[in-house]
Amino acid sequence: MQEIAKTYNPEEHEDKWYAYWLEHKAFEAHVNPNKKPYTIVIPPPNVTGVLHMGHLLNNTIQDILTRRARMQGYEACWVPGTDHASIATEAKVVRMLREKGIKKSDLTREKFLEHAWEWKEKYGGIILNQLQKLGAGCDWSRTNFTLDEHYYKGVLRTFVDLYQKGYIYRGLRMINWDCEAQTALSNEEVLYKEEGEISKLYKIQYAIQNSDRKLTIATTRPETILADTAIAVNPKDERYQDLIGKHALVPFLNRPIPIIADDYVDKDFGTGCLKVTPAHDPNDYEIGQRHHLEVIDMLNNDGSVNENCGIEKYVGKDRFALRKEIVKDLEEEGYLIGTEEITNKVGRSERTGSVVEPKLSLQWFVKMKEISKRALEAVEQDEVQLHPAKFKNTYRHWMENVRDWCISRQLWWGQRIPAYYYSEGENDFVVAATVEEALEVAREATGNANLKAEDLRQDEDVLDTWASSWLWPLEVFNGISGESFNAESGRIIEGKNAEFDYFYPTSVLVTGPDILFFWVARMIIAGYEYTGKAPFKDVYLTGLIRDKLGRKMSKSLGNSPDALELIEKYGADGVRVGLLFSSPAGNDLPFDEKLCEQGRNFSNKIWNAMRLIMGFETDSSAPTETQVLANQWFEAKLQEAIVLSEDHYSKFRISDVLLTFYKLIWGDFCSQYLELIKPEYGKPISAEAQQQAIRFLDNLMRLLHPFMPFLSETLWHTIGERKAGEMLARADYPNATDFIANENLLKESEAIFELISQIRNTRNSKQISPKEPLDLHIKTEGNRDLYKKFMSWIQQLGHIKQVHFSDEKPPQAASFVVRSDEFSIPMENFIDVEAERENLEKELKYTKGFLQSVSKKLSNKGFVNNAAPAVVEKEQQKKADAEAKIQALEAALADL
Repeated sequence: MQEIAKTYNPEEHEDKWYAYWLEHKAFEAHVNPNKKPYTIVIPPPNVTGVLHMGHLLNNTIQDILTRRARMQGYEACWVPGTDHASIATEAKVVRMLREKGIKKSDLTREKFLEHAWEWKEKYGGIILNQLQKLGAGCDWSRTNFTLDEHYYKGVLRTFVDLYQKGYIYRGLRMINWDCEAQTALSNEEVLYKEEGEISKLYKIQYAIQNSDRKLTIATTRPETILADTAIAVNPKDERYQDLIGKHALVPFLNRPIPIIADDYVDKDFGTGCLKVTPAHDPNDYEIGQRHHLEVIDMLNNDGSVNENCGIEKYVGKDRFALRKEIVKDLEEEGYLIGTEEITNKVGRSERTGSVVEPKLSLQWFVKMKEISKRALEAVEQDEVQLHPAKFKNTYRHWMENVRDWCISRQLWWGQRIPAYYYSEGENDFVVAATVEEALEVAREATGNANLKAEDLRQDEDVLDTWASSWLWPLEVFNGISGESFNAESGRIIEGKNAEFDYFYPTSVLVTGPDILFFWVARMIIAGYEYTGKAPFKDVYLTGLIRDKLGRKMSKSLGNSPDALELIEKYGADGVRVGLLFSSPAGNDLPFDEKLCEQGRNFSNKIWNAMRLIMGFETDSSAPTETQVLANQWFEAKLQEAIVLSEDHYSKFRISDVLLTFYKLIWGDFCSQYLELIKPEYGKPISAEAQQQAIRFLDNLMRLLHPFMPFLSETLWHTIGERKAGEMLARADYPNATDFIANENLLKESEAIFELISQIRNTRNSKQISPKEPLDLHIKTEGNRDLYKKFMSWIQQLGHIKQVHFSDEKPPQAASFVVRSDEFSIPMENFIDVEAERENLEKELKYTKGFLQSVSKKLSNKGFVNNAAPAVVEKEQQKKADAEAKIQALEAALADL
């Protein structure tokens, strides 16, 4: 037998086994008519990303599900890849160029993209390589990138198709603008802090034209008064009835603006007067549209002030710098009459964190109301099931209140919008997937057969990143870019793409609830739009990882551990186990590094159990009665655990599956089973008994493999002879039907283990060595046969020398009751009688004093009548417990 190391060292095994799996193509999947497919697509991490705690959890769960399915005989396919992440990547490339002294504005689009691709090739694969350290069993031959040639083609085809169906349009709308990235954002890319942000509310007076009266408005954005084009009041507000139709004067500028009546204004909020700035507030824009107000845009794309503000000294200043300056000027000129601190919701860009600016802009949009209906029905009717189901309400709320999706971004890195302008008019464009197709359509639209490709000007914008990733389950199998896409029907046709037909729809999606609408809902929309099917049946939503104090993990707080350092310290299996010990689906996870230590300890426990089994000296004798019964019992425990785990798996309670196996291995296998079968020190064990233990360990490693792939693969190869290329990653997964169930044996054994636990507790409380043999007296009416059946277990695990069945309790004995039977252990040789009597009398005195104080409280009618019933009941329970304890102490003293 090969020599087995004393301890399990993850560093010695993890890289070795991962290379072995890759060499023998353990994770590759192919169309196989003899197998059912099981498909998971990875939520593509940003190409800019590095492995963090969220990735660890999310990908561990995907790996568990995929590995198990593969062992169950499915053709398991886990597709990896990365997202091009327009805003984040472009920002990194711009920063890199700035460090080299190069400005983006000095480069052509083509030259900038050269730098971007160079950056991507250098840094873009880091996170996928890091996932291999975790043990992720992806089919790396299928790695996709959302700017791959085929993927780019699929995205453009989708744009053209939705445009032709009337879902995509170009329009002037109030959008969210990121001044730092200088691009539009969708509503879902604007984040608000739950607790709000501290802001100042400024109260400013406006003079009424040709009157001594003044109006007071309250605003958090005093810098935008220079773009005001009206003041609105509620038509039912009697305070301002006589002012409707008159004009107020904008501070500093004295530009007259109308005082209008609009139902939007809440007369009970603030002063009941609202400054209307159509260019810089979405609600004001709507009011402006209703009243045909002028729109004055006073901000440039970078958030600086332009000439439209009307005051030269403010031009070119940043919007927030202007706020400080204008507040000072308002105060000096007597316009500002008060300020107060408030908490309000401030929208910030998800990518850059800068305060989002409402901006009127010509952008591309998707009409979402109609195209979203089927996706809402799918979740409502459980065609797509969310786990946990509580997120169904969140999904419903989003989908019922969906707004048109702004899909254009003012960037260069991404899929360029396939719209081609044939003249200077804003509406003089055609939409086509290629410039050749665009030219053909443009010639037809203009009637100009002499039009050339160079006469066309492609739209400068790129598509929102989510407008590519919503196609992920479809396009990783070339569903839209391939021959299976029918442009006339705008659908993917079956029978044209064997891989797509086999692997789609996928089985499960594992992701975070924060992108339930960003990504999950949109993938469901795309799935139904192009196939008539949901892209997946189940969506497992992980929780947000927090530190043990409940705070969100972040670099700024310094409470987010380095994922790779954790793996280096505790091993990949230890980290995987540690994460799952703290991660019920959909709930926030209070992560503590000690859980990874617990995971590592679990590895060591299993390793030591294997060393014990493999280190047994064997002979040809038959197994003992104790070993035979122990084998029957553990087989039943194994069968029970598999049944329970299958139920947990079906409900996506992945942490509960691990906990089931953890208890089975640590508690039942190591602490009970091995103690029962191991021979006396220095004696051999039956070879048959050893083989049975190895068989059990083999099956335990199969069950554990999805959770702890490296340790289990190592042990599996250690406990048996394996052929070249054979691996646990491709071995059969155990079924409950492979093992004999025995509910009666399990029920009987529970009582025996409870008895053994009480014996051990008695030893501990009396400080008796575990090696010291004891006598046990049993007083039972109907369980004598049970105790005889398990006599060897009781004697071996409890280290009992003799067992006596007797109705008489021996003197000076420690007694306890298990399931109505009374047990006694003689103590005359183990205790100092006088010292024990002194301890008992001391405890009795204290307990009597405690009983007296509780009785006094309960005799107080005021307390009983006025206290809550639960409080009174608790005090009564304290009294009963004290009385029972006094009775037991007095009996113990009598025994002494």
